Amino acid sequence: MVRIGVLGAGHLGKIHIKLIKEIEEFELVGFYDPDFEKAESARKEFGVEPFLSIDDLIENVDAVDVVTPTLSHFECAEKAIKNSKHVFIEKPVTNTREEAKTLINLSHEANVKVQVGHVERFNPSYVAAAPFVSQPMFIETHRLAQFNPRGTDVSVVLDLMIHDIDIILSVVKSNIKKVSASGVAVISDTPDITNARIEFDNGCVANLTASRISLKNMRKSRFFQKDAYISMDFLDKKVEVVRINEVEGVPDPFAVTIDPGKDKPLKQISFENPKVEETNAIKVELQHFAASILKDKPIAVTIEDGYNALDVAYSVVDKLKLSPSLFQE
Repeated sequence: MVRIGVLGAGHLGKIHIKLIKEIEEFELVGFYDPDFEKAESARKEFGVEPFLSIDDLIENVDAVDVVTPTLSHFECAEKAIKNSKHVFIEKPVTNTREEAKTLINLSHEANVKVQVGHVERFNPSYVAAAPFVSQPMFIETHRLAQFNPRGTDVSVVLDLMIHDIDIILSVVKSNIKKVSASGVAVISDTPDITNARIEFDNGCVANLTASRISLKNMRKSRFFQKDAYISMDFLDKKVEVVRINEVEGVPDPFAVTIDPGKDKPLKQISFENPKVEETNAIKVELQHFAASILKDKPIAVTIEDGYNALDVAYSVVDKLKLSPSLFQE
């Protein structure tokens, strides 16, 4: 069993506290939040006593779950790693590339497990669709959300788009050739809506749109590859796979048939809706974290993965030609 403590008792921190209590591989030792009202609210809701300081919490656990605002990720994770504690850290891994590099080096020196909370890797729709994705050549993502002041300490790129960046980097096994982007700050001091285009050396192109000022929520991704199209709805947990196959024998009279002409074989379009399991993605990622510690299993989303997603996200931010000061407290 892993003795774990949670740093942060805000909206997401409370979700982590609740789920950790349900995971048998964990023993929730306590949590810490400098905001007295948040700490008291979590204490009453979950019956867990808060620690009086980060140092006290770290001293009494095997692992630390960092669910604080992005600007404090580095400070919290650095303290934990320097005390040889395993760390789960919410996305984005840190506020800057340099901070992420420092944590990578520290984690290697301390020989501890560090997992980054790119939760969409565990979204049941992505889990169901992933086996069908193979060498996509065009990717289109839309991640739209209604405005919520929570999360506006960073741009929409680091708040929302980074989810899709991580998914794309995990699928496209090629170096990035070019990044271009445009965006605008409407309500916040940082971009609230952004479109980015990522071109890879292997010819794959990804077109990403993220907004936190939309009238409705949407989280959809589409992957186009040779003879197939895969659509994922991360919000409604739906997957559709459309494939084009050569006809063998007598064509199916109920299928859509294509005649390419010039003595080429007939092709048919097939539609498939893979079963999407009902799971809690946050709970699953935390269970993976526990397994990486107790059973020495590979880390599901490594700190290097977190850095790579952050690096590309900042490449997008750089293209927006915004002052770096906008991303500092």
